[in-house]
Amino acid sequence: MKQITAMIRPHRLDAVETALETLPHCPGFTVFGAKGHPRGHGPDHRFVADEWNPHAHDVLVLLILCQDDDASAIVDAVAAAARTGQPGDGMVGVVELVTAVRIRTGERDAAAL
Repeated sequence: MKQITAMIRPHRLDAVETALETLPHCPGFTVFGAKGHPRGHGPDHRFVADEWNPHAHDVLVLLILCQDDDASAIVDAVAAAARTGQPGDGMVGVVELVTAVRIRTGERDAAAL
């Protein structure tokens, strides 16, 4: 099982949602708002004191739990749909998920997804 975390621009959510719905198995996902602090624009991406504006870096974070076989297609769909080609498009990360429990039913691991 995998946990996919994606940070995307808020205006790309509809496109990402549509892309996920076209997959053979569309997992559910959780979305929450966050503030992002990008890499610096100085040499070697170092922070420059004039670049932080906490009101200019709204991002959405998507949290997706899925089977191992589905992870690659989900990552590709999110990345393609979220891409604008401009700095700040976001990032997608994937980590191993040790266990999952569906609280309502008590189902575990693959059955919970």
